Amino acid sequence: MDKLKIDYTLYLCTDRGLMSCETIEQSVEEGVKGGCTVIQLREKDCTSREFYELAVRVKKITDKYSVPLIINDRLDIAQAVDCAGVHLGQSDMPCAVARKILGEDKIIGISAATLEEAKKAQADGADYLGVGAMYATNTKTDARAVTKEQLAEIRAAVDIPIVIIGGVNQKTVPNFKGMGIDGAAVVSAVVSQPDIEKAAKDLRELCEDCFGR
Repeated sequence: MDKLKIDYTLYLCTDRGLMSCETIEQSVEEGVKGGCTVIQLREKDCTSREFYELAVRVKKITDKYSVPLIINDRLDIAQAVDCAGVHLGQSDMPCAVARKILGEDKIIGISAATLEEAKKAQADGADYLGVGAMYATNTKTDARAVTKEQLAEIRAAVDIPIVIIGGVNQKTVPNFKGMGIDGAAVVSAVVSQPDIEKAAKDLRELCEDCFGR
């Protein structure tokens, strides 16, 4: 998979506590069928063995639909399943170190809430930024707030793709039209909905309109 051709339009993060179906695998497959372009597997409360085995199962699904799989935080899991890459927060392993470990072919995404963090991430070799939280969200209660003005400053300062995150849904996506954003990272806006596939389809169409695809 050519990481330079990754489509970040609708970036789905998993959350077993919010999904409307019974399994992570089902939520991922329905999301991908609806049009999610990237899947991030996020697991905070399971053993390494459980995370690995889940990642293997999810990767079979994402491979089937040729959608990149990103692992949240865990370089070891990403390497073990040979997925597309990892997403790292500001308290995780530094981007520059992760790049040495993973090599140039893997995707590294970095969470950024300030201009300084964004510029450093790009300098350290990040492939994309997750910028937010744009709005308050129950998914990540400790997330730092980012204003649209700060987002615009970050967009002007970096060349790599930007994915907005934090309270992003059908109502809020249009607020970012024309800002040069590459994608929207969503959780409950897709996985919590009664019809995950339809929710993804509708949101994908909206994102394509707002982000100029």
